[in-house]
Amino acid sequence: MPAPGTRPFGRLDGRRAFVSGGAQGIGAAIVRGFADAGAHVVIGDLDIETASSLAGQVGAIAARLDVGDTDMVQAVMAQHGPFDIVVNNAGVDQHAFFTDTTPEDWARLLAVNLVSAFACIHAALPAMQTAGFGRIINITSEAGRLGSKGGAVYSAAKGGVIAFTKSIARENARFGITANAIAPGPVRTPMLEAAVAQGGDKILRAMTDATLLRRLGEPEEVAAAVLFLASDQAAYITGETIGVSGGMGLGG
Repeated sequence: MPAPGTRPFGRLDGRRAFVSGGAQGIGAAIVRGFADAGAHVVIGDLDIETASSLAGQVGAIAARLDVGDTDMVQAVMAQHGPFDIVVNNAGVDQHAFFTDTTPEDWARLLAVNLVSAFACIHAALPAMQTAGFGRIINITSEAGRLGSKGGAVYSAAKGGVIAFTKSIARENARFGITANAIAPGPVRTPMLEAAVAQGGDKILRAMTDATLLRRLGEPEEVAAAVLFLASDQAAYITGETIGVSGGMGLGG
């Protein structure tokens, strides 16, 4: 039975949610899950055409957003907020050995994967603190915990997301705000498909072999974990990083 005063399990009726990078892949699955659970959803994505199409299907709002532009992040959050739930899902990867990367690559990867979370949360927190409620969910990666051959800067950024999430959880627990991270493993998304197209079947085999379950994850499996953390039933969970990765990194 739900605790007194909580919504039925998994329901988000009346909650206002923001999802960055919500047009496709994991982000789109999160948007659909939130909408199905009764939340009012705003999709922030640079691909406004795809975001608008999804918004029309689920009754959400689409906003053009370059998460690497902190001024644009602040403007979009101010225009469409306040939010009860913020999911920082936008990300970009680059498969290259560190010595083959440039300072421009570092800046782009850090801006999209880490600094964008700073900007979104910085914009959302004051209203959450005033309301005495908030759910912050950051999509990191198992690469942020395990490292990644050919993805040093991406891994560093995602590791930063984990540490940042814990710090936000510490600072905001007194306001009734929780902050958690989800670390997907290899999930069937356009980003992964691009990596496989670049590296071939060898990359795909390596990804699946790194998991105990020997398969790719599906976006909906990550979205289910996000939906739980956003719900009333996860009110006692904060500062955690939850792997949705088929046992990646456990060996075997």
